[in-house]
Formats: sequence, C-alpha cells, structure tokens
Amino acid sequence: MKKILILLMLLALPVATASAATYTSAPGVSVDVMSQSPNPARPGETVELTVSVQNIGNEDLAGVKVEIEPEYPFSEVSGESLSETITFLDARQDEEDAAILRFTLNVDPNATEGFYDLDITVNEGNSATKTTTVDVEVRGMEYAQVLINEAIIDRAVEETLEFTVTNTGSSPLKNMAISWDEPNGEILPVYSDNTKFISYLETGESATVTYSVIADVNADPGLYQLDICLEFEDYDSNVNEINTKAGIFVGGETDFDVAFSEGNAGEVSLSVANIGNNEAYSVKVIIPEQENYKVIGSSASIVGNLDKGDYTITSFTIVNNDLATNSEEIDKSSINRDEMDPEEIETLRQSQSSQNELTVVIEYTDSTGQRISVEKSVPIELMSATGDGTASGNRATKNSSSTSNYLLYLTVLAVVAGGAMYYRKKKASKGKDDEVQDIS
Repeated sequence: MKKILILLMLLALPVATASAATYTSAPGVSVDVMSQSPNPARPGETVELTVSVQNIGNEDLAGVKVEIEPEYPFSEVSGESLSETITFLDARQDEEDAAILRFTLNVDPNATEGFYDLDITVNEGNSATKTTTVDVEVRGMEYAQVLINEAIIDRAVEETLEFTVTNTGSSPLKNMAISWDEPNGEILPVYSDNTKFISYLETGESATVTYSVIADVNADPGLYQLDICLEFEDYDSNVNEINTKAGIFVGGETDFDVAFSEGNAGEVSLSVANIGNNEAYSVKVIIPEQENYKVIGSSASIVGNLDKGDYTITSFTIVNNDLATNSEEIDKSSINRDEMDPEEIETLRQSQSSQNELTVVIEYTDSTGQRISVEKSVPIELMSATGDGTASGNRATKNSSSTSNYLLYLTVLAVVAGGAMYYRKKKASKGKDDEVQDIS
C-alpha cells in the first residue's frame, strides 16, 4: 500500500511542475493595429495608425517602450514622435485594458499602390525586445493634368484645339471622359460635341484629344475661360471628377492688302486695307531701304487704327535711279526673245516684274497687345530719277517714242497724199490745156 501511494505522488509531481510553469512564464506583449486613417493610405499625405499594446504575460510590466521604425514609403513627420513609453501594464490584460497609442507617418508622394511592411518594436522593460510587422495598404492617388496646345484663336476661322491629358497621379486612370464649356457661347466645337473619351491611362502616360472649334465672328477680342471636366473611374470603380479651368484668347493678328494707287513725278500713293478678322492698332507704313528704290523725305507714315475692313491711303516720294539702265538691258534682251527657250522667257519676265515691285513694311499692334510686322511686295510704275533728282522716266521715254513714231507715220502719209493730189491736179490741168489747143 505504501508503494502505491509513493508512486501516485511521484506521478503527480511533474504535473504540478508543468502547471506552475504556465503561471510563471516570461512576460509577453501583443501589438495590433486597430485602425488606419485614411485607409488605404494616400501618397503625398499622412497616415495615422492606432496601435493596441496588451500585456498577455503573468507579470506586471513597467516602462514599456513602443517604437516604429519606418521604411519606404513611410517617413517621420516633423514634430511627431515615433516612440512612446507606457508607464505600467498589468499582467494578463484583457483587450479592453490594453494601452492605445497613435503614430503619424508621411507617405512618399511617388509611392505606388500596394501593401507595405511596417515594423513596430516593443522593449518590455527587462531587455526583452519584440518586433511585430504589420501591413499598411497604400493606394495611389488619381490625378491628371490637362494642357491645351493653343492659347490664341482667330475669329470666324476653324481652329484645331488639342487637349493633352497626362496621368500625374500614382494610380491608373480608366474610362475617362473629358469635356469643356465656354460659358458665353462665343467658342463652340464643330463636327462633334464637346466630349471625348480615353479608355485607360497608366501612371505617367499621356493621351491627346482633338477638337475643331470656331470663335464667333462678332466675339469681342479678349481672354475667355474654358471650364474643363475630367471624369474617371477609380480603383473601386467609383466615378470621380477633376474640374479645372483654362484661358484662351480670341483675336490676335490680322492681315493687310497693299495696292499701288497712283504715281506722278515720283509721288507714290499706296492703299492699305485691313483684310483680316481683327483690329489693327497704331498702324505704321514703312518703305525700308531696298536695292531699286529710294525714298526722298520721310520713309514712314503713321496712319492710326484700322478696324477690320477699313482702309487708308498714304503717300511717299520715291525715285528709282537704276530703272533706266535696267530697261535698256531688258529692251536688248527682248530683241532676241524669239531665240529664247520658255524657261529663259519666264526668268526674264520675273526679272522685269521684280524690278517693278516695292517692298512695304506694315507695323501694328494686334488685339493681344503684341507689336507685329508684316512685309508686302507691291507692283508699281515709277519714273526714274536723274542725278539732280528730276523725273524723266522710262515710261515717259516709251510714250514719247511711240508718239514720235506715230507723228512720223502721219507726216509720211500726208506727204504721200499731198504728192498724189498734186500729181492728179497737174495731170488734170495739162488735159485742159490740150483740149484748148485742139479747139483753136
């Protein structure tokens, strides 16, 4: 009987020892992330983590230090500590008794979407260190940049307007619809409505949509606002909008027509007409230095403002010292025109034409406030100048020559006619004399 009792006591001893080990085990701390705000985290923003620290061991703990060791894409926020010390943790805590800590971290602006590891280290106060790794979700930001290729469009002219959409966020964009509106109705799309579609844009990619637009012919020159709307689907297929504004100027440059009006004794009058769609301000007509012509007196004339469709006349005193010499060379070349091939004749014709063209420069301020210069070539007929500046031109020489030839022809014709009449009269007189002699 004694042996049996001793055996039972020996069998019971290890059991008691194991049970005691359960209650005297080393202290332990459990770390969990209770919440994340925002969830998912967003690139370029901050994320706040709420951490639960619970003593699941059998010993009370004092001076428990909890520290976050951030790695990319997370970093420390200036003025925010990533280390907290818990003064005391009771043994065998329930979840309701756990210590609650909050940490704030920066998220890198270029972070792509995904799950990132974050290490939380706990020093339990007795040199025992425990590291818990948690997953933090980061979802890229959906954002786009819209660029317009044109800043100025003309009135009543079909213009091409291109919108370039670039995904500047860190998440893909899909099922995009881009539209625009000009509130005053002065600029409208033609051949299509104001909405275009882009199916998908990866991060950093661009796509271009093209519109044909026309500004009203009666639109006042100036800056007009375009309201641009970009709709897209996000990661969860929710529809989001990006609304932005852009400016576009209606107006700008214009064009001119310059015509030779008259030219007497070196006086050249030029008609200058604004044939464009925009006003021209502070118009100045200039005759620049050039090879064939020379201006006597002022070479510039200020004519003021010209509305579209308006014209003005301005005059200059212009001579051509080389015209007579050039005409002689052209006349000599004309003698052998029958022996020239078509290309030589065309070259000669262009040479004759270019020597009669006057270069005129028109300077003006357009409706955007920019100073613009336009050059025109104007065919003119001008008398040449002698050394003292008096006019005795090629045109006058040709007219004089033609008149002299005509007068010579008339003189010869008169002499012939007079001779014939004299001959007939003399013959008739002789016939009468013969009749008188016969009668006698």
